[in-house]
Amino acid sequence: MNVDKFMNDLEKKHPGEVEFLQAVREVLESIEETYNENPQFESAGIIDRIVEPDRIITFKVPWADDEGKIHVNLGYRIQFNNAIGPYKGGLRFHPSVNLSILKFLGFEQIFKNSLTSLPMGGAKGGSDFDPKGKSKSEIMRFCQAFMLELWEMIGPETDVPAGDIGVGGQEIGFLYGMYKKLARENTGVLTGKGLNWGGSLIRPEATGFGNVYFANEMLATKGESIEGKTIAVSGFGNVAWGAVTKATQLGAKVVTLSGPDGYIYDSEGISGEKIDYMLELRATNEDIVQPYSNEFPNAVFHQGKRPWEVKVDVALPCATQNELDKEDAENLVKNGCICVCEGANMPSTHKAIEVFHKNKMLFGPGKAANAGGVSTSGLEMTQNSMKLNWPAKEVDQRLHQIMHNIHEACVRYGKDPDGYVDYVKGANIAGFLKVADAMLDQGLI
Repeated sequence: MNVDKFMNDLEKKHPGEVEFLQAVREVLESIEETYNENPQFESAGIIDRIVEPDRIITFKVPWADDEGKIHVNLGYRIQFNNAIGPYKGGLRFHPSVNLSILKFLGFEQIFKNSLTSLPMGGAKGGSDFDPKGKSKSEIMRFCQAFMLELWEMIGPETDVPAGDIGVGGQEIGFLYGMYKKLARENTGVLTGKGLNWGGSLIRPEATGFGNVYFANEMLATKGESIEGKTIAVSGFGNVAWGAVTKATQLGAKVVTLSGPDGYIYDSEGISGEKIDYMLELRATNEDIVQPYSNEFPNAVFHQGKRPWEVKVDVALPCATQNELDKEDAENLVKNGCICVCEGANMPSTHKAIEVFHKNKMLFGPGKAANAGGVSTSGLEMTQNSMKLNWPAKEVDQRLHQIMHNIHEACVRYGKDPDGYVDYVKGANIAGFLKVADAMLDQGLI
């Protein structure tokens, strides 16, 4: 396989799908040597097969607002690969949703789910519907209309969607209610469910918890730990909330949060009632972080800026894709940051990652470092299958062990001769090999 030639051909086939092409190139560059050393992959056309989704389901979602006006949004479900288990991946409701972003997320999900060692394939879906500014009744009607089109394509052993940006506990409830009415059964077809009807403890916090566990594993390879470190976090949603909570529990000081409007710098650290306030901030559905500085006047709001200019030991980008670019990476290096651990999906640009690797920084890519969310979704599926609920401590212990195992796999496949661990390479190879071997075992399908 020649990566440049393959990517040129793929770009001709899928022009303009920037995010998807970026994600594919990153994986192929990491696995090229391993792939070429195993001719059985080439003869079985594994790469040609794995970069194309099994199917893309697209549908219109007509719904009525509170004034009776009709709106039409687009709905998607991309079932990418189910070689190791049912399709698994979130639903995103956001105006930015398009085919390229969902294909990038679904492609990443294949390898992320593989890394967890749980039996889950890769998928993603969502809509360009914007929950912001909508009433609860409008969100309910949209979710019901969305599920009316999707329900026959999913199931507990077929495809198990979860939440993502714009799809929290409320939306999962509305989606599940409609699925249950149509399918006439109670099953574990969605994860992120309410605790009183099949959900798992610590699921909302899990991505952030896992992100901090992974950062701690990376720091341990240098004889360091998260305790006593100063941390910059971006975003202020569930991932950021979980990361701030767990980092604080482990003795770190988190000093930033961010939104589309800018970032907050709180030199005193974000803990206690400030962490609780993050939930109130998210519940407003306004997607701005500035009110934090009104609530806690010692915090400073920096309008239109990103938090990567602050002097910190560890950076946890937990907001969205491509939020940390080359200039941001250089600022982090200049300010003495030793570890960057991605809580969001592909938040660092390719040029930023080059800076991290050039400077031999600890860098945890999202497909490994933010796998805690889907891992706990997998644990929720297990609990649903067993018709029981584990206590929070047990779920947290299992999550911690999964993140430890993912870290070990990354080190096993990503350690360079000089001892530096390329976690991008390690995660991609480890995730790819499991899926590719399963595809070989199952034949040409």
